[in-house]
Amino acid sequence: MNPLSPDIPPLPIPGTSPDKTPGTNHGECDPQGRVLFINRELSWLEFNRRVLHEALDDRTPLLERVAFLAIFNSNLDEYFQKRVGGLKRQVAARVSKRSPDGLTASEQIAVIREAVIPMLRLQADCFEKVVKPGLVEQGIHLLKWGQLDDEQRGRASEYFRRNLFPVLTPLAVDPGHPFPFISNLSTSMGVLLSDPGEDDKHPKDRPGDNGENVDEANRYCFARVKVPAVLPGWVRLDGENVKEDGQGHLFVNLEQIIRHNLGELFQGMKIIDAQPFRVTRNADVERDEEDAEDLLELIEQELRDRRFAQAVRLEVSDDPARPMNRLLAEQLDLREQEIYQMPGELEFTDLWAIHSLNKPELKCEPWKPVIPQRLADTEADIFSIIRAGDVLAHHPYESFGASVERFIHAAATDPKVIAIKLTLYRTSGDSPFIPDIIRAAESGKQVVCLVELKARFDEERNVQLAHRLEKAGVHVVYGVVGLKTHTKTSLVVRHEAEGMRCYAHIGTGNYHAKTASLYTDLSLFTADPVITSDLVELFHYLTGMSQARSFKKLLIAPTNLRSRLIGMIDREVEHCNAWRDRGGNADDPNRPTIIAKMNSLEDRAIIRKLYDASQAGVRIKLIVRGFCTLRPGVPGLSDNITVQSVIGRFLEHSRIFFFHNDDAGEGKAEYYIGSADWMYRNLDNRVECITPITDPALQARLKQILDIMLVDQRQAWDLQADGIYVQRQPDPDDPDTSIGTHQRLMDLTRKESAPQAVEPK
Repeated sequence: MNPLSPDIPPLPIPGTSPDKTPGTNHGECDPQGRVLFINRELSWLEFNRRVLHEALDDRTPLLERVAFLAIFNSNLDEYFQKRVGGLKRQVAARVSKRSPDGLTASEQIAVIREAVIPMLRLQADCFEKVVKPGLVEQGIHLLKWGQLDDEQRGRASEYFRRNLFPVLTPLAVDPGHPFPFISNLSTSMGVLLSDPGEDDKHPKDRPGDNGENVDEANRYCFARVKVPAVLPGWVRLDGENVKEDGQGHLFVNLEQIIRHNLGELFQGMKIIDAQPFRVTRNADVERDEEDAEDLLELIEQELRDRRFAQAVRLEVSDDPARPMNRLLAEQLDLREQEIYQMPGELEFTDLWAIHSLNKPELKCEPWKPVIPQRLADTEADIFSIIRAGDVLAHHPYESFGASVERFIHAAATDPKVIAIKLTLYRTSGDSPFIPDIIRAAESGKQVVCLVELKARFDEERNVQLAHRLEKAGVHVVYGVVGLKTHTKTSLVVRHEAEGMRCYAHIGTGNYHAKTASLYTDLSLFTADPVITSDLVELFHYLTGMSQARSFKKLLIAPTNLRSRLIGMIDREVEHCNAWRDRGGNADDPNRPTIIAKMNSLEDRAIIRKLYDASQAGVRIKLIVRGFCTLRPGVPGLSDNITVQSVIGRFLEHSRIFFFHNDDAGEGKAEYYIGSADWMYRNLDNRVECITPITDPALQARLKQILDIMLVDQRQAWDLQADGIYVQRQPDPDDPDTSIGTHQRLMDLTRKESAPQAVEPK
């Protein structure tokens, strides 16, 4: 554990000992009885624990710690909507199938709760005992109502009257008004009311069990007041100017303002009880694409269904047995185990407003992406640059705007360009890509845009985008029925003197300018005729009825990606057998090796192949940011496999794959980048694209990235065989080891960039 921050206890992962004996129900085992897989859901929670650690680590700048508290919260919200929601659906359907590690859906829900509650306490303790006092030292005060003086309370109440009173809509429950619908992830104030003449004894002071408390709550009128999401969650009381008296920035939580001004909403009534609560609903909604006549209409219906989906979690600020909470659980059809008493704030994502304060000294050093050296001449024709040789850009170290956006913009405005085809999985609302491709279509170019309507939690935005593009004359398609199109590719067809020539962009990240500044991703620009020919075939497959399944260079899911990966792993085993016959030793730099960097790893067939390769002696180094169900370092099973995760200021999103291929300096080693993780959904249920990187200079860049990450002692965590991650520690005698991957790559990029190649603000 990091000695510079509070310890975070490991998750209570049941059945994680790798040496379980056969005959017990611990999931899939090898012939020796060793459990083969870590539970996916708990491995994901281990990932979020590493995110939380960034908030606890006092090496993280103060306002970045605030951001990591919000990110932890946001991650957990999505997890409950999708993963816990899916498990609840299994329970409701009485699915008896166990997870690969031997747990039923109900058992997984139980251990998830057991794992989450200690992390929520840590999050609350970090905020109250570490972050808030640290903010006070910097003149930033996040206050509760009881901490406000009379003048400040007056300002808060005036804010209520001016900004909240006209907006709030109290919804009372009585015979004429049914229990109101509670929308997903909305914070509400629950209120119990009585007429002045009635007994106003506080219901939580009344004894009772077996539903008596609910009955007691029903004696009063219940009302719900939704906290408006359009207003800031933390309200500034000092105006726009920081006070000169040392008070600094003064904030009070919006929920507190509402809570202490409820009398304005319920005049003439007695407020018996009031507390905030928050509801999470299931986002794992079933759909049948095979029978859908219109995929766009199906997704629009799914979005409507999701609004009213079953509740999966109720977050409250007080005892779940409190009468109001029992009433809420009854109305939402939730069990006691699905009520989470929050030890701190209900909604930490509101803290983004605090993070956005103009306090650069409390944040990471701002990073200005540099223009890739090959693209430094911003006036040059980008197509002639790509014709001269492949270009590789590494975001956010190198500019997304000066590379990917420039490529699409040039295609849209170049009169020689005849056609543009691209896939959009996620994009930002203010994306420059959309005006460019609309302009291209309006100018007479053939523009085809595949919009993935099923991009999780971006469905509504993508539906609106599809309508907008169609109105502008863009040919919009929605991909292959039953498959998500997750590949990040674009194809430009240009009429040149020699005839038609194709140019391609193949990336690991989305066409999303905002995430390109936060996620690490790679972009390849190429005019390689074999790769572009493969990409032409891929787009024919996506937009028409082409049955093409033969790709010469590209690895495409769900056609040849899985078989090619398995073939390359088997090839390393063959090379390893020959290497051992030649007397190779473990420290030989030419030992057969696989290095794979990805977001997540859980495909069981691939994991079994990696186990086989490890037992054959192949050295396997995995860099997996998120969850990983493979067990590394199990004697006799995975001795030669290591798994590490790198967490820090940027989200590691790029996928890089290296296969040694018996290379002894002859240039036989193979490098790939692309959109696919080694997960069943990516290999079998999505359209993915992996491209080889064959230019030796670009291969050297990928090797440099992998080498830096593999030796990281600052941001890296090592996965143990029991599913727990242990953070590496810098060598106190070597200051250089305290520099993490992201800082090292920023320093390297800055050093290698031309002085004129820094992207302007």
